Amino acid sequence: MGRGTKLAGKRQVLDAASIEQALQRISREIVTRNTPATRLVLIGIRTRGVPLAMRLGTLIKNDTGTDIPVGTIDITLYRDDLKARQSRPVQATHIPCPLDARHVVLVDDVLYTGRTIRAAMDALTDFGRPLSVQLAALVDRGHREFPIQADYVGTSLETAHDEQVRVQVSEIDGQDAVTLKAC
Repeated sequence: MGRGTKLAGKRQVLDAASIEQALQRISREIVTRNTPATRLVLIGIRTRGVPLAMRLGTLIKNDTGTDIPVGTIDITLYRDDLKARQSRPVQATHIPCPLDARHVVLVDDVLYTGRTIRAAMDALTDFGRPLSVQLAALVDRGHREFPIQADYVGTSLETAHDEQVRVQVSEIDGQDAVTLKAC
């Protein structure tokens, strides 16, 4: 299945092959902007940003021979809607090395309002002062509420507020796919 395949009430936007191609392109763009890659750190935002960051780390290592530190960050306690949302258990954050004098690439599955990324940047400041913070998102669906944009994007979708973008990754969901569904 390729782009735009219809599935019972939802439209598949990306299949596994398309996701792999997008991640390969993003990894090349990250390497081009951050040469040498020795000062690079990838931080995946829980939940689905984590396996995407790990995949990017592998692709960058295959391309450059440099083993890129990959970490995870849980932004639950940094969200500005913590009281309004249903409580979620806080998961572990793992920062693999000091962030000072490093270029950090935050990795997330979907960029929407920008609130998740704002929370992730707040959380990062508890772990050091990076040289730069860049953002990689598999899907950019627009509708920002904060002035945040991705440096690296797998695909951009025009969506309505009442649509749901669902990213599935094999490490969590058993398959790779991006679907768009009207709610």
